[in-house]
Amino acid sequence: MQIADQTGQTITLPTLAKKIISTVPSQTELLFDLGLDEKVIGITKFCIHPNEWFKTKTRIGGTKTLNIELIRQLNPDIIFANKEENTEEQIKILCKEFPVYISDIKNLDEAIKMIGDIGRITGKENEAAAIVTKIKLGFDKLKPGRKIKTAYLIWQKPYMSAGNDTFINDMMSRCGFKNVLASKLRYPETTIDKLNESGCELLLLSSEPFPFKEQHIDEIRTAGLKGEIKLVDGEMFSWYGSRLLKAPEYFQQLIGSL
Repeated sequence: MQIADQTGQTITLPTLAKKIISTVPSQTELLFDLGLDEKVIGITKFCIHPNEWFKTKTRIGGTKTLNIELIRQLNPDIIFANKEENTEEQIKILCKEFPVYISDIKNLDEAIKMIGDIGRITGKENEAAAIVTKIKLGFDKLKPGRKIKTAYLIWQKPYMSAGNDTFINDMMSRCGFKNVLASKLRYPETTIDKLNESGCELLLLSSEPFPFKEQHIDEIRTAGLKGEIKLVDGEMFSWYGSRLLKAPEYFQQLIGSL
């Protein structure tokens, strides 16, 4: 089998993958939902879903601190990685020794393509197609709210937000939120003053990678933010695997609460 990953790299597999390593939490959850329990031999310490895998599967380091030697010992048939979540240097090393499918996902269409590719690589094409059908149906039913000038923070000290070439931005758009930092790329730094200057009406505080809590809402209000502030589930906005099955319902509830 030959298949091109989302960076344009062609990978060759002599047979269906039987020994799989995932270096991406959202793709690990997808592998579970595809029914690949016996074939997944390694995951990262951040692959918290499903809980039973988190407790029992071999952990091969963090997403950006992979244990290359342990991966060599496990000798996988395929490694699933991501351009953004993993470090380029480590993935280049692995690509010289193993087939590595690298995803690069900035929107829903690219996420759907990745799900289909992983289904093909693992012999779970029908299961992947069923997941894709349900995801599309869920997003087709999603009714965006009014256009609200919105920012989405992923980090504190400094505050960092999602720019326009991110998966988070695509999810925000599908909810009807107008990203006030859409003129910026990737994850730009910002300040409360800059958010006020942008006319930000709604500030979303993500649960990951920085775990914003109620205390941070109080801090930001004290700092003078004029708009509304809400804590949101970062997995719903940034996990691009089978978590997308649950995202539309969550988004609809969020829209309804505004």
